[in-house]
Amino acid sequence: TNFNHERFLIAIGACRSSRLCYQESLHEAMTRKTFGKRLIDHQLIRYKLAEMARQIEALQDHIERIAYQFSNGIPDAALGAQCALLKVQASKTFEYCAREAVQIYGGSGIVKEGRGKKVERLYREVRGIAIPGGSEE
Repeated sequence: TNFNHERFLIAIGACRSSRLCYQESLHEAMTRKTFGKRLIDHQLIRYKLAEMARQIEALQDHIERIAYQFSNGIPDAALGAQCALLKVQASKTFEYCAREAVQIYGGSGIVKEGRGKKVERLYREVRGIAIPGGSEE
């Protein structure tokens, strides 16, 4: 229970970072062309973006449900397991979104400069979200 608020805040940060991965990926997919058409016009890229959005929205819902419980005075002892699961879901969502964003950016997603620099930085930050507040294991 000592970690509840820390895990909750980590989850919020992971959700925001996941949304940023999605936003950057969508922009890249709309503007980059491969094989004569926009990246977004490839079915697999649309699937990747849809799966990112699905996971992010599910995480947002989880965050809001726990926030509601906090705001209604549910004791920390009763929220321990939920906060732990929230943090695991948040770090796994961020890891998925960061990995897929790098895939969408291709080589630009692993370089610290240029159009993929945000995605590269986010990908490096995944472990920094997953480890604090108790690891996933």
